[in-house]
Amino acid sequence: MTTALLIIDVQRALCTGEYECFEINRVIENINGLSARARDAGVPVIFIQHEEGDLLQHGSKGWQLADGLETSPEDLRVRKTAPDAFYQTSLRQVLQKQEVERLVICGLQTDYCVNATVRQALSLGYDVVLARDAHSTVDNGNITAEDIISEHNKDLAHLTGSVARIDVIPAKEIRF
Repeated sequence: MTTALLIIDVQRALCTGEYECFEINRVIENINGLSARARDAGVPVIFIQHEEGDLLQHGSKGWQLADGLETSPEDLRVRKTAPDAFYQTSLRQVLQKQEVERLVICGLQTDYCVNATVRQALSLGYDVVLARDAHSTVDNGNITAEDIISEHNKDLAHLTGSVARIDVIPAKEIRF
């Protein structure tokens, strides 16, 4: 089964300052471990970058990939303007061209773009592996980021459908 690694919205504006996600340095470290293993296995690594408003304006400092995030010239990039990384983007065509059937997903933010993309991937028939400890978000005023992450890990693991499945496992246990 052909796999791809999706790294969603790990951009400077969400990794520093006012919008810095929970335990972001640990999350980036886990993502770097995943991407290194994916590259070693010849698995496509796809960086998704969100564009919205001034904070995440295409080309701006906040829009750039986060400092400390390891990239390779062979990595692919997809720009998006909605939480769902498939919505009006080239992602589906990129995956079809590579004959991808399984997605390993990590990144930011758990309750927005990661959640939307995982659910859409499942509905499109992709098997999904969500890296339990390689996605993050911010407190929302009612619930802590830690609790949001935990709830999504639990809820998404129960969404397995008749055509495809979602597995939620620690980054170190994910095989390519």
